[in-house]
Amino acid sequence: MPELPEVETTRRKIEPLLRGRTILHVEHDAPHKYRDTHLAVGRRVTGLSRRGKYLMLNLAPQEAEEGPHDLEFIVHLGMTGGFRLEGGRHTRVTIRTDGGDLFFDDPRRFGKMAVVRPGEYAGMPTLAAMGPEPLSEDFREEGFAALAAQAGAVKPWLLSQKPVSGVGNIYADESLWQAGLHPAQSHLTREEAVRLYAAVRDVMGRAVEAGGSSLGSGAGNYRQHDGLSGLFQHSHAVYGRGGEPCPRCGTTIEKTVLAQRGTHHCPQCQPLRRPEGRAKGGRA
Repeated sequence: MPELPEVETTRRKIEPLLRGRTILHVEHDAPHKYRDTHLAVGRRVTGLSRRGKYLMLNLAPQEAEEGPHDLEFIVHLGMTGGFRLEGGRHTRVTIRTDGGDLFFDDPRRFGKMAVVRPGEYAGMPTLAAMGPEPLSEDFREEGFAALAAQAGAVKPWLLSQKPVSGVGNIYADESLWQAGLHPAQSHLTREEAVRLYAAVRDVMGRAVEAGGSSLGSGAGNYRQHDGLSGLFQHSHAVYGRGGEPCPRCGTTIEKTVLAQRGTHHCPQCQPLRRPEGRAKGGRA
């Protein structure tokens, strides 16, 4: 599933195609998945923003409207969604503007869209309760450490989007490896939380600059709108590398399932600390 780096890359790449353009028509055949898109017709795109894994087209009021009636055209890419310059057999939505068309492809059909008033996210509970952006000033070490001290298994906690936004399966595994923390570790100490805080910021920053991660070559694997791949997969330390040697210590990377998600970690570099402070396998 596209995570923050992939969505941010999408935002940066398609904003020049949409900013200042007026939406003429939004074509699709699934109104239950792409809600109220007709409200975008006739409105000018003033910019694109992002919140966690959600992309937002900011829409100006129509000229005939009175008062501040800005809208947000929210896009969640789902597992396999992405924008393309040309339509194809997996195109689910076509956004027609006075500057040309943009196509939303989604082989597995998990993507969603909705046009809403800014901040009216009652129908999107994950977005409404999302934590701070990992690369923003709102993501603070003290607050993160306080929450981590009370949290259960750290990887599912990260994936909840509540302590920090935009971290999915790939970047949770990579951040936990960098911080030397077992994915099932709970109730982090302050020192552990500080390491993880720094790792999340570093991993997400490097992934954004690399254009995200592209895995495999089949339909639905993340690509930029122009067909280019992300490059961060070449920097993965553990994700997708089960059975290979850890780049830090050479121990074989293990792949397990935690909270129904495939999870990769190094048993040597990321030992599970027991409640009394001793790590499984004898490491403190």
